[in-house]
Parts: sequence; structure tokens; C-alpha cells
Amino acid sequence: MKLSLLIPVLNEQENIEMLLQAVDTAFRGLPDTELELVFIDDGSKDGTFRVLGELSRRDSRVHAVRLSRNFGSHAALQAGFQYCTGDAAAYLAADLQDPPAVLCEMLDRWRAGYPIVWAQRDQRDEALSSRVFARVYYEIMRRFALPEMPPAGLDICMIDRRVINAIVEMREKNTALFGLILWSGFPQSFVGYTRQSRRRGKSRWTFAKKLKLVVDSLVAFSFAPIRLVTYLGIFFSMAGFAYGVFTVVNALMGRTGVQGWASLVTLIVGMSGIQLLMLGVVAEYLWRTFDESRGRPTFIVRETIGFEVSPTPPRQSIQRREIQEAPE
Repeated sequence: MKLSLLIPVLNEQENIEMLLQAVDTAFRGLPDTELELVFIDDGSKDGTFRVLGELSRRDSRVHAVRLSRNFGSHAALQAGFQYCTGDAAAYLAADLQDPPAVLCEMLDRWRAGYPIVWAQRDQRDEALSSRVFARVYYEIMRRFALPEMPPAGLDICMIDRRVINAIVEMREKNTALFGLILWSGFPQSFVGYTRQSRRRGKSRWTFAKKLKLVVDSLVAFSFAPIRLVTYLGIFFSMAGFAYGVFTVVNALMGRTGVQGWASLVTLIVGMSGIQLLMLGVVAEYLWRTFDESRGRPTFIVRETIGFEVSPTPPRQSIQRREIQEAPE
């Protein structure tokens, strides 16, 4: 069988050689598995693409896709899904925080009949802030968007060609790609592993990118934010009506003294903040609708290395396929 490893890279020239060695070590005992390494250069400013070109000339398994600019890791993965040719494909980070050895166990689960196999973190060798953010994010996703999301989170996935084709057909922007894979509904299995600390280089997974992922995930897979706006509107409408009744009753009873300015200003500021919050939530949904309606591509490919032919453009509709049930 042929397994495609999809590896988004951003200024990772010093990690690529080490990653390739780790992959070779992990798959040394699996001679029946043909590897295809698809690196997606997501707008690197260093010599990453030059290093990939040198590796491709020495190793025919290495292919590279260079995007015209930084589109984000999820867009890079979508490009990898479109270009890969394997019977299955797996995502692997270039920073070596996710050990390639776990892919062998995932491959066994895929061969057992599971179209989707996840590597679920048992432990995280990371900073406290990263662990807290991950825990909060996955709890929010489980509660409001994707109940099947594992509590410990997901960082590596291996998916069958049927799932790859389905994901390529979707071509959604401003979304969480792993959420789409979970949403697809194919049978799935999980294996455990320990996420390691980064060995070289600096992480580009900034707080701003993490925050965007939270917003994209909630808006793409949940109506909770817009429902919250509705509930807030009902609550403050009822509160305003109750206060109005209270004011009328006081007037009828002759208690119409001048009220303090502090309470009035507090009420105005509070209500203004709530209104802006509501407008912001609605604007998030409207912006994504507008962005999808423009029809701009999720990514733009600048050049490729090692591919004989360009990928076939995705069809407009997904063909119905028989899905073989995975074993219990």
C-alpha cells in the first residue's frame, strides 16, 4: 500500500533533515509500505523550499508544494490532500513534537478497516499556557460543536482515500480541517501517544492563530454563538420590560424622585457593550458567508517539485460510495 505523509512547513529548514531521518527509522520495519512525503511550504521566508528541492533530487519519495504566501496550516493541509496520491494520507508536524513512530500503530488500525485513525494525546510536554489553552479549546468544542471530540485533543490523523476525496470536494475556507474530518462521519479509531517538546526553531503557532481557530471552529460547526445572541436579546428585553413596569408603578404611587446618574451611565455602557457583542457575532457569520460567496481559492500554488502531473480539480458533487463498516 502507499501512504502519503502531509507535512506543512513554515521556516523549518533546520528540522527537515531530522524529520526525514525520524520517518525512515519509524518505517524501517515496514517494507511493504510505500511512502510519499508531500511537504507543503506555507510561505517560508528562509531556505526551506531550497532544502526540499535538494532532498527531492536525492530521494524520489520527497515532493513539495510551494504556496504563493502564508495561507495557514489548514489550507496547507488541504493542498496536500489535493496533491497526494496514496491509498491513505497522514498529517505530520515538521517540528518533531509528534513522533513519526506513532504512525505505524495508526497504520495497523487503518488496515483493520477504520477509514479515520486519530492519534490522541495522553500527555503533553509543553508550557502550562499551551496546555490550558488546549484543554479549554477542546472542552468548548465538545460542549458546543463536536461532542465526539476527544477530551485530550487531536494532533495527528490518518485518513483513507475515500475520506481524502470527500475533504477535497468540500473546499471550505475559514474552518477547522480536523473538525471537517470528524464531521464526515466515517468510522474512526484512536491510538494514544505523548506529545513532545519542540527540538529546534521557534513555534509559529501564535495566540492570534489560536484565537482564530477557536472562532472558526465555533462558527463552522456550531450555532451556539448566534443562539447566545438570541438568549441575550431575550434576557435584556425582559429586563428592560420589567424595569419599565417598575418605573410606571413607582410613578402611579407618587415615587418619582430623580435617579442617580451613575446607574444611568452604567446601564447605557452595559447595554452598548452587549449590542456591540451581538453585532460582532452576527458579523462573524456574515463575513464567512461573504468570503465563501466570492469564490476565491483556499490556497494558491506557486510551484511544485516532484509531481509528474497536476492534481485533478475536485468535482462539484460527491459521488455516493459504499462505506464498509469498521469492526466493533
